Amino acid sequence: MKIGPVMEALRPAAGLRQVLINTGQHYDESMAGGFLRELELPRPDQDLGVGSGSHAVQTAKVMVAFEEICVSDCPDLVVVVGDVNSTMAASLVAAKLVIPIAHVEAGLRSFDRTMPEEINRIVTDRLADLLLTPSRDGNDNLKAEGTPEEKIHLVGNVMIDTLRRYLPMAALERIRDRIPVRDGAYAVLTLHRPSNVDDADTFRDILRAVRVVSSTLPVVFPVHPRTRSRLKEFGLEAELNGAILTEPLGYIDFLSLTSHARLVLTDSGGLQEESTALGIPCLTLRQNTERPVTVTHGTNRVVGTRTADIVNGFEQSLVSNYEGKIPELWDGHAAERIAAVVTTFLSR
Repeated sequence: MKIGPVMEALRPAAGLRQVLINTGQHYDESMAGGFLRELELPRPDQDLGVGSGSHAVQTAKVMVAFEEICVSDCPDLVVVVGDVNSTMAASLVAAKLVIPIAHVEAGLRSFDRTMPEEINRIVTDRLADLLLTPSRDGNDNLKAEGTPEEKIHLVGNVMIDTLRRYLPMAALERIRDRIPVRDGAYAVLTLHRPSNVDDADTFRDILRAVRVVSSTLPVVFPVHPRTRSRLKEFGLEAELNGAILTEPLGYIDFLSLTSHARLVLTDSGGLQEESTALGIPCLTLRQNTERPVTVTHGTNRVVGTRTADIVNGFEQSLVSNYEGKIPELWDGHAAERIAAVVTTFLSR
């Protein structure tokens, strides 16, 4: 969803050959393969198939396989997106081979190094030659870390490019036959972060709050595969008796669900951004966020994981309009600005 618009924007560039590598870090067919088809994303030129594993194992597998590609193809630039293990792994390989790196979504910081994604962000940004930031706080973070200003480029949020493209297709009727809800009269819940779903006590606290919410407002919960396995392992299925559970949804179906909701409860960074772009109130079920612009400018509130705090945030959302504004350059044209920076860099 992030690389697709960038590749499309770069396609008209003369003499530029793009090679798309799918590391296979996200390997669930319903959540990865389905997205590629539905959003008509470019078919990967190579699939590394790294699959699951610890952070070290996953990172090492990506590095070994990606190094072979870099040595054989000799790219002039490696473009990485986001903050997953693949992002950092590919950046380490490129840096050691003295290949320039462009990081899409650079500069985001939660200032919480217990989050694996925070380590990935810091390492990738330290190595990258082009730091393509989604918001001004990203620029500020990078400057505070000593990054030369000429490397930093405010381009906007490329995820919003995808959202704006597919929003006209996101009618509630797409999903009503499976999810019986009324427009603006339900909440959407997503949970997948290990810090939330791998700790039984934290998970239970969140679900107890969800039970309170669902007594007032229907809660629709598309369940991530790892989350479903933890529900069973910890014996917490009964805590969700009042919620509407579904399998993971495709991107457009999920956008149909979120864009017509009254409220979003999530631990996802991307959904914090999308809810701000949609003007939907969002409660972030974490202690911090690497996307503070969604709080300072948008509709997001960070409420933590304690039952009472989540319920309090929910009750406030019912009486507050949570008005926010769209952050700067979240206008659907981030990919075009990224393409301009990349082509200028490559033409030097």
